[in-house]
Amino acid sequence: MYIKTEIFRNFADMNILLSKMLAHADPSQVPGLARFFKTAPGQYGFGDKFLGIKVPVTRDVVRECWKELSFDDLEECVSSEYHELRLAALLALVEVFKHAKKAPALRRQCIDFYLTHTEHINNWDLVDLSCYPLLGEWLLNSSDRSLLYDLARNGKTMWEQRIGMVSTMTFVRHGQLQDTFAIADILLHHEHDLIHKAVGWLLREAGKKDKAALEGYLQGPDPYAGATLPHSGLDPESPRYQVMPRTMLRYAIEKFPEAERQQYLRK
Repeated sequence: MYIKTEIFRNFADMNILLSKMLAHADPSQVPGLARFFKTAPGQYGFGDKFLGIKVPVTRDVVRECWKELSFDDLEECVSSEYHELRLAALLALVEVFKHAKKAPALRRQCIDFYLTHTEHINNWDLVDLSCYPLLGEWLLNSSDRSLLYDLARNGKTMWEQRIGMVSTMTFVRHGQLQDTFAIADILLHHEHDLIHKAVGWLLREAGKKDKAALEGYLQGPDPYAGATLPHSGLDPESPRYQVMPRTMLRYAIEKFPEAERQQYLRK
């Protein structure tokens, strides 16, 4: 495979991914990125730091050098305090995984690396650009997808929970919708807006594949209503679209005809 061995790495002067990324740092872009990724006190990205590198530039750097990287190089970048370096490491990991179809041991190493570094996958873009090309692809032909259910249900952070949801994108693209609906149920009453958006987004994508299946999901009873909303005044048989967060519903029905959208929203 193309990953450098440790022998070659010791011969190198510097982590090539790190050095190439640093060469593109643009301090003038930092304030805008900090605002966009909500780094003010009390916001979800509080404390994150930026070099001022836009995503297309990061992608170009990764394309140039992913073949030259060791897992030590990826470790150095994914554990960085700088957002763009973490993203670069994750995009490089995706490339390694994608090109290792005939190297199952290397693919397994990529997945293990990803799962042991989720503490550094701590913003929505880091999640969304890495989880389904890795975990989704890894589990696509597996009969055991419990890993994603466990992340959604027991994730230590909302980012791990989002990984559990968004990883199902790969299944949706292959017409497999059951896990998306099941994991959406786990997160149906989550308290954070970023989870509402992720669930709604994946439901919308499922609806693109099978609108009737999405309608059946939205109109079906909330399986957790009695336990999670005991004092809500809602009938336990209330359909999901009446109990799910408004943002989640709006995302889920975004592609419906306007008249249908308004019917759901009015109710």
